[in-house]
Amino acid sequence: MRPTRARIHLDALRHNYRHARALGGGKALAVVKADAYGHGAVACARTLDGEADGFGVACMEEALELREAGIRAPIVLLEGFFDAGELPLIERHALWPVVASPWQVKALERHPLQHPLQVWLKLDSGMHRLGLAPGEYLDAWNRVRALPWIGGMVAMTHFSRADELGHPGTSDQLATFDATLARLPPGTPASVANSAALMAWPRTRRDWVRPGLMLYGAHTLDAPCAEAEALRAVMALESKVIAVRELAAGEPIGYGGAFVTTRPTRVGVVAAGYADGYPQYATSGTPVVIDGRAGELIGRVSMDMLTVDLTDHPGAGLGSDIELWGPRLPVADVAAHSGNSPYRLLAGLKRVPRVECGN
Repeated sequence: MRPTRARIHLDALRHNYRHARALGGGKALAVVKADAYGHGAVACARTLDGEADGFGVACMEEALELREAGIRAPIVLLEGFFDAGELPLIERHALWPVVASPWQVKALERHPLQHPLQVWLKLDSGMHRLGLAPGEYLDAWNRVRALPWIGGMVAMTHFSRADELGHPGTSDQLATFDATLARLPPGTPASVANSAALMAWPRTRRDWVRPGLMLYGAHTLDAPCAEAEALRAVMALESKVIAVRELAAGEPIGYGGAFVTTRPTRVGVVAAGYADGYPQYATSGTPVVIDGRAGELIGRVSMDMLTVDLTDHPGAGLGSDIELWGPRLPVADVAAHSGNSPYRLLAGLKRVPRVECGN
């Protein structure tokens, strides 16, 4: 069998959730959208079931997968509902929709429900993606709150630049949110902090926090942050050396001859490539771990294979273990060498078997 696999350390997931919840000081919504960022939504939700205050997903399909797997905790639909026809399903499965557009407010008004519905009403505080404008937010809040089938509401927003620790955008968005929140009833529950804000912007920690990427042991912060150091990588992408080549100096390696040896070189061919989700445009010098020691990629990444330099690893050879990212190699380091983000790498794995451990 092909040796490429993604080992999922569920104990690390549990650790990261507890760290996030402790930082927030209130309730924490575990975001498991996009198949838990490629880690397996059902396995991750089951690991946190009974501990997580709730789960965040993008859409109905993701929510139903969790319900069918026996998850009974609150589930927030972060993109809300896409048409009013989803409201009966939302009611039946006790889902909590985000409401972010005027048409969704009207849909709630026009479709009475039999059971109390929890709604998260989203403010566009400056990201300009989803959310109600500040000038229309209070009216929308009052209209939704007045409906007899609404059981509770949470005010929320989302930051666009919380990973840029020196940028004023997060403070500006928070000020807009707080000014809007001040017009709502005292004690209104609020949720503003995503992973980056939760770790680096303490003033954003409110009743609910929404850890996503940090649950999986990664982050995109652009400066050191003590709260990020406690994270543990949940996924280890692993493979093995399947062939070894001995090349003289001056020999090209791989497609396009993008890398040319400058010395006699031992080349390890590894069974992993961009069809598996490893970044196609990772450059020579991208870090890897070879039998537990730091190494590097050389040459272009192929569809099913890549090559690493074994010259300074005399004990390595056929069958050697290769960690492409994981506990010893942050996925952010690999992303930085390939023009990608950790989000894309983690969520973009294909055809790679996942092996769960540590549950």
